Parts: sequence; C-alpha cells; structure tokens
Amino acid sequence: MKYQDYYQILGVSRDASTEDIKKAYRRLARKYHPDVSKEAHAEERFKEVAEAYEVLRDSEKRTAYDQLGSNWRAGQEFRPPPGWPGGPGGGTGQPFGAGFGGREFSDFFESLFSSVGGGGPSFGGGRGFHGPSQSQTVALDISLEEAYHGGSRSLQLQLPERDASGRTSTRTRTLNVKIPAGVVTGQKIRLAGQGGSGGGPSGDLYLEVTIRPHVLYQVKGRDITLETPLAPWEAALGCKIDVPTLGGPVTLNIPANAHNGQKLRLRGRGLPGQPPGDQFAVLRIVNPPADTEAARELFQRMARELPFDPRVRWRR
Repeated sequence: MKYQDYYQILGVSRDASTEDIKKAYRRLARKYHPDVSKEAHAEERFKEVAEAYEVLRDSEKRTAYDQLGSNWRAGQEFRPPPGWPGGPGGGTGQPFGAGFGGREFSDFFESLFSSVGGGGPSFGGGRGFHGPSQSQTVALDISLEEAYHGGSRSLQLQLPERDASGRTSTRTRTLNVKIPAGVVTGQKIRLAGQGGSGGGPSGDLYLEVTIRPHVLYQVKGRDITLETPLAPWEAALGCKIDVPTLGGPVTLNIPANAHNGQKLRLRGRGLPGQPPGDQFAVLRIVNPPADTEAARELFQRMARELPFDPRVRWRR
C-alpha cells in the first residue's frame, strides 16, 4: 500500500488554512472533473483530489492524518503504526466511505479511517453521533444537484443501542431517506423514532446536511454564484449568452460596457424555498491570447486607436 500525501495532491502546505484547502480543491476539481476535463487520467486525478479534500477539510481526520508526521513521502510503502485508532482492532465504527453517495476511497484512506469514531457511525463528514443517546445526529453529505431537485437515498448505518440492563450493542440498519428540495447546509432532516434505544422507546435520528463543493457553483444559503467568462468584445458591446443553472440553461443579457467583477442576478434561480434563492453571474473578462502575428497586430491597433487608460484613477 502506497502512502498518499494529501497536501501534495492538493498543492498546499501542511499549515494551509481551511479556506486555502477549499480553494485548492475547487480549482483542481474543476480542472479534472470527468464531465469537462480533457486532461489525461482526469477521473483518477479527480478521485485523488476528492479523497485528499475529504481528509483535510475535516478537523478530526486532518488531525489524525497529521499524527503520521512528515517522515513519509508520496509513493512509499506504508502500513499504519501499531495501535493506530483506524487500523485493525482500533474501533468498531462504520467505514467513512460507507453510505457516502457511492464514493470509493483508496486502501490507504480505509486503513487510516475505517474505524475512527469509537463505535459511533461515521459517513460523509465523519462527525458521528452527538447528543443524548436516544436523540442522535449523523452528518449527511449531498451534492448540490440533490439539494436542488431533492430525491431519496438509501443509507446503511450502525446505530448504538442500550438494553434495559445498560449493555450497549451496535445494530446495522438500512434507512430510505427522502431529501427535500431546497435543503441547505446546516439543516437537519428528522427521522422520527429512528434513533438508538436506551432501553425504552427509540428516539429520533437527525441527518445534518452538508452540501459538497461544486465544480461550477459556489453556495451561500439558498443563493448560488457562477463565475461567468466573457470575451472583451462581449463585455464592451453587450450580448446575450446562455448560462447554466441548476434548473437548466437560461439566456442572460450582458449590458454594453460591462466590467470585470460585475454581478448580474438571475432571480429565483438558486435553491428552492420560500422565497427561493437567486443565482448571481459574476462577470470575468478573459483576453484572447496574442499568440499569432494577426492577434498581436490587432492588440497593437487597439492600443493606438482606443483612448483608454486603465490606471487613470491613480492620477486623480
């Protein structure tokens, strides 16, 4: 089994902030997403990036991973050290990968984290149960598309139960969960009577939702933001372009003399709700490359004929 350097995979330092890790993931996920990438081995690289982010975004798993120290290098043969909590005999929890939207993790990941959690169930964010034994909460990671459309998910959980004599055991249960359209990060889905038993009636089970980062969109509450590239002439002259939304493509009017960073609203195109969220198109002007003689000549002509000084405000 090869050691996976998750920091190297994301291209961040070992002291990188959570925000830096998130930015690196979004950049690489956009680059290697199998639906859009033309890179060689894109699907394999996308899985590596997703696995690295799954560990480094979660403080519990990141701390455990960092305990390995910096003596290992990517590609070296690796075995968990004796007594490692995630290794054989280190716990009785469910593997992190189980019930996590079908995501598959490497043998390295499974060897480290298959049992972290000390008997509580772990999937998605790996946070496990908290609160009273009869009213329990589990983290549930979903895609942005699931949050928009809603849907159903079959989850296999290991739930702790305590009998009348106080003995605790673990029972595996399969639950069919309905995900409501418009659910947002931090919202809890209540499953009445599906929690663990403390010797009496079963309590409730709560699924705390986290929407996974998306390749295209950024999410804040029910609003979503899409970076929208424009050619200089599209921004200068105005145009109509088709932009993707979670409900399908729509036509967006770009006003003449649009500027970089300008934000245009598509009302009601965010996540469903009362009221629904909006989608914001943030304009980003992208220059064509001056990689031919004709292109360079055109730029030189613009420099001569357009009375434009982008730094005029510096001299006021």
